[in-house]
Amino acid sequence: MNHKNLVWHKVLDNKNTLAEGRVMTVTAGHKTICLAHFNGKICALDNKCPHQGGPLGEGSIENGLLRCPWHGWDYDPCSGKVPGYDDGVDVYNTDERSDGIYVGLEPEEDHQYDISDVMVETMINWGLNTVFGMVGHSNLGLADAFRRQEEKGKLTYIGIRHEGAGAFAASAYGKLTGKPAACFGIAGPGSTNMYTGMWDAKVDRAPLLALTGQVATQVVGTGNFQEVDLVQAFHTVADFNHRVQADSKHAELATLAMKHAILNRRVSHLTFPDEIQIKPVEEKAQLPDGRISSLRITPPEDSLARAIALIKGSSRPVFIVGHGARFHMENIVSLAEQLGAPVCTTFKGKGLIPDDHPLGCGVLGRSGTPIASWFMNEADLLVVFGASFSNHTGITPKKPTIQIDLDPMALGKFHKVDVPVWGEISITTRILKEQLRGFNSTANQLDEVEHRWVIWRNEKAKRLLEDRGKGLSSIAAFDALTRLAPQNAVICVDVGNNAYSLGRYFESKNHSFLMSGYLGSIGFALPAALGAWAAVKNERQVIAVAGDGGFGQYMAELTTSVKYNMNIKVVLLNNNELGKISKEQMAGAWDVWQTSLSNPNFAEYANSCGALGVRVTEQSMLERSMEQILTHKGTALLEIITDVKLV
Repeated sequence: MNHKNLVWHKVLDNKNTLAEGRVMTVTAGHKTICLAHFNGKICALDNKCPHQGGPLGEGSIENGLLRCPWHGWDYDPCSGKVPGYDDGVDVYNTDERSDGIYVGLEPEEDHQYDISDVMVETMINWGLNTVFGMVGHSNLGLADAFRRQEEKGKLTYIGIRHEGAGAFAASAYGKLTGKPAACFGIAGPGSTNMYTGMWDAKVDRAPLLALTGQVATQVVGTGNFQEVDLVQAFHTVADFNHRVQADSKHAELATLAMKHAILNRRVSHLTFPDEIQIKPVEEKAQLPDGRISSLRITPPEDSLARAIALIKGSSRPVFIVGHGARFHMENIVSLAEQLGAPVCTTFKGKGLIPDDHPLGCGVLGRSGTPIASWFMNEADLLVVFGASFSNHTGITPKKPTIQIDLDPMALGKFHKVDVPVWGEISITTRILKEQLRGFNSTANQLDEVEHRWVIWRNEKAKRLLEDRGKGLSSIAAFDALTRLAPQNAVICVDVGNNAYSLGRYFESKNHSFLMSGYLGSIGFALPAALGAWAAVKNERQVIAVAGDGGFGQYMAELTTSVKYNMNIKVVLLNNNELGKISKEQMAGAWDVWQTSLSNPNFAEYANSCGALGVRVTEQSMLERSMEQILTHKGTALLEIITDVKLV
């Protein structure tokens, strides 16, 4: 071997760091080496046993031979030979110098552009810029492609503690931005952990990309370790669902995955067998140019004409906006102002119009205000934008209704509506505004909105006085948060009484709200905050509102927030109970059973994670403590001990 061509890597500061008769694993460049100290000499062997891949540096020297820790095969610790057999492992040059021990290796070859590279680059060209995941043995080639793109500044990778949290984070990112982020896991359990978050994205129409590792193709179907048929497993949750193969059109496959996620606002899934990820290719990454059209669809003239006729015949029109209208509110509010129409939102649409807007009526339905329900019941026409008519919202079918949506399948989904209008919401509202110019409803609903808010705020003031001596009330927590939260914060809401109370009592300004809507999955808030932070960085405050039951499911992700210096605040309502479930048991005449919780001191836990943790047990502590966590630079948690009955 020509030593002039070798690249020398320092692996030990001192020969005596490795005791005589011992072995250890070291890294030289990108190669792992088994270093042995035997008969006074430092020897370097390939660390990978050729039989099962066992790490020889974790073995031991017995009777002068190095024994593989996995299956007991013996090697000479300096020659790498196997006594009595013709196999062995490679041996590398070592050099003992004054400053330490060096190993000489051939220069590393340049990276060859591979399947992972072309597919990741294509996804980035289509707008993917954030991945939440966990790196492991069956996705390392794909992970390395992410690393190369992150080093170029084209991708943000956030390593999470649980793949379920990664999927929730990606779902929240899609809900907030309308663009897909990716969740990423290994074969088998790492990928199946993502299933719930994928369903959350599917049912709430959030674009999401799921990328999974898979066992090598040659052992698929043999019951190999961690083998799960992920294409079959995900066929009900992923609208686009494929395994990458050696002969796939790889750039085209990545294009179709992104296109389905963006256009259908659903889940796309690609699984990558282990050996496929690093297979060299000569393909070029694709661009979206010429592959996607504008979605600014103009509604049919006949449905527009019928909608206009209904509006002109109305004296008390009321607008209801859902999560699907979130990118169109400027036009919707402008039309409402022209018509003098009060605006209610679904719970998922909370905050789409500020509660202090003269026409804002808050949330309709179970998590809502009596203001919104009053106006719906008094209306003679409902105009519904981007809402799904869920039971939770309770939009009455007894009123004349115009429904406007880009998704034709959403129109009249659960019952007949008087005028279904298929069109892009901003385009449709702009046309309606032009053709209704000069028209205004006859009733003065502006004054009525103001009056109904006075009634509701008086009622809230009475509830603020309630105290049973068993903790703070939820209304006290959300009254303080209303006054202290930044007016443009992104608020991620969990499931349970904490969510109902936030919907009812928190008065929104220019906030955005993220929640697990149709799926209603507990544990959503903190992982969603990771996704929201990835979308807005430090441009907006991110607040997670959770109960003790939901926070407990993904509480380890607090360390993720700390690791990446996320400016996330957690407002945690702790009543030591799954209070919503207790209410359901009582309402159904069941015994209250198995809903109590044994909790740690969550504030102390937050401090142990490197965040700021503050615990509130008295009303007098609340405002000062909430200000403390909201102004803290970095991750912070406010634990509020609450009364389960005062919701």
